[in-house]
Amino acid sequence: MTETTIAEHALIGDLQTAALVTTDGSIDWFCAPRFDSASVFGALLDDERGGRFRVRPAGACASSQMYHPDTAVLITRFSGPDGIGEVVDFMPPCGDAPAKRHRIARLVRCVRGRMTFDVLVAPRFDYGRRPHRAMLVKNGAVFTAPGMSLVLHAVREPGDEQLAEARVEGEDVHLRIALDAGQVRGVVLETGADAPPREIGVAEFTALFESTVDWWRTWLARSSYRGRWREIVDRSAITLKLLTYAPTGGLVAAPTLGLPEQIGGERNWDYRYTWVRDASFSVSALLALGFAEEAARFGNWLGDRIREGDGGASGPLAVLYRVDGTSDLREERLAHWSGHRGSSPVRIGNAASGQLQLDIYGEALDSVFAADRAGFELPHQGWTALRAALDWLGDHWDQPEEGIWETRGGRKRFTYGRLMSWVAFDRAIRLADTHGRPAPVEDWTWQRDSIHSQILSRSWHRTRNAFVQHDTGDELDAALLRMPRTGFLPPKDPLWLSTLDAIKADLVTDSLVYRYDPVSSPDGLAGGEGTFSLCSFDYVDALTRAGRLEEARTAFEKMLTYANHVGLYAEEIAPTGEQLGNFPQAFTHLALIDAAVTLDAALDR
Repeated sequence: MTETTIAEHALIGDLQTAALVTTDGSIDWFCAPRFDSASVFGALLDDERGGRFRVRPAGACASSQMYHPDTAVLITRFSGPDGIGEVVDFMPPCGDAPAKRHRIARLVRCVRGRMTFDVLVAPRFDYGRRPHRAMLVKNGAVFTAPGMSLVLHAVREPGDEQLAEARVEGEDVHLRIALDAGQVRGVVLETGADAPPREIGVAEFTALFESTVDWWRTWLARSSYRGRWREIVDRSAITLKLLTYAPTGGLVAAPTLGLPEQIGGERNWDYRYTWVRDASFSVSALLALGFAEEAARFGNWLGDRIREGDGGASGPLAVLYRVDGTSDLREERLAHWSGHRGSSPVRIGNAASGQLQLDIYGEALDSVFAADRAGFELPHQGWTALRAALDWLGDHWDQPEEGIWETRGGRKRFTYGRLMSWVAFDRAIRLADTHGRPAPVEDWTWQRDSIHSQILSRSWHRTRNAFVQHDTGDELDAALLRMPRTGFLPPKDPLWLSTLDAIKADLVTDSLVYRYDPVSSPDGLAGGEGTFSLCSFDYVDALTRAGRLEEARTAFEKMLTYANHVGLYAEEIAPTGEQLGNFPQAFTHLALIDAAVTLDAALDR
């Protein structure tokens, strides 16, 4: 059973897949060739059967971790009695075409004194279900299993044989590299290689490192954000870029699966897919930072899904998709894996793909509207598809659903789903009016106003003096913190301000916000969960819009203390302050950017 916590990881990636690296130099999560492919290293979810790729000093050492400034290149530093060393991890970015070849580069450097590094390459293909063979060959090693292989290239100079020892133990390869101060060596692990291992010279390896650094710095230089929290906003932007599948522009919710919302509990889901909701939120966040190209690419991805119009039970749009736009996400369990720190079951696939979640239409239309305001006009074919989606929504918005939190306890008439249905019609009306698009504007206006009236009459709870989660109870819902962003009510309207106060009293603990109370509002799952970091940043945004800037800034600064050592956030925070859930989560970093931009502008005013 693994004892490494979720927060003890950093992220590297090549824009088609990603890897998690622990603070002691172990890659214990990596899928190839895509985010949603089967794992190659999975010790994060099973220490014995998952597999790992570890590079660390042979003796006991203290370690620390940082990113090379303004990049996704990771540096893990080790200090011990004999010296100081570094492992520099990066994945050279892939192009926009789907690639089978992916490289994990691990540069090993002795900074002071003398240091010996142990390298363990222990893959476990197909979530540990497919055995393989390991072989040492000239210039490296090869790992082969039916239908898949890995190649390990040695980074060295001619005559270096005395620096390294190598051996095979079962399915694993062990290396030992002894270095003096100033020496640099390393290894490159490659998937989908079309040639045997080769010797990579230090100069060539250094050039690969420098080109990767240059790529990230050139990309980040496009950011227009110059506000108070630039470092953490830049790190969130880089994280979102790492979670974007370059060939389609789809943003995965997280690069991991099965990380628990409660240690030892059953709330363990597969997040390696593109949710319409999460990715739609990314459009406004990216546009706020000046990343128009990324916003446009997702807009194209979303447009393709709308034009396909085959979301199944959820109408023209599915709730989530694979990164290539397909929607076959049958959920199954990996019974042979113990789960992160004993949290089982470990699930792959996601049954939420078959749910009805009405809010996705509002989020999709809001992202189209934001892109339009930024100058990206919707083509006629896309507009026609949007009209068809709104026709479906007009017939279905007034029914029970599973909602934004993907509950598994039965459908309800969730207020947030109706709120975002109102957004869908409101944004469509504005688009039609702005561009003179052919549209049944009178019908859309009737639908929009009907939803508005229903929320005010059925979702407003006089006793609670607040908008509640659904129209048959009095439970609160932190999803409604996004209400002032939508324009449904002015951010200082008395109805909204009293709702904000009610949420603060019931769901907020210090700066941290629970989504809802699973005891009073059962969701069909056992156990509890931590506070939801998306909602915590949404709370900052709502306070800011309400003019409560001192509260907002304090809450925001407190939330920043819950980031891990390299500025990354999982989905939730436990009562102990520990990070929980899949990691890093795009939703959280998107909300961080939104809150930072909104609060920074308000403070400037």
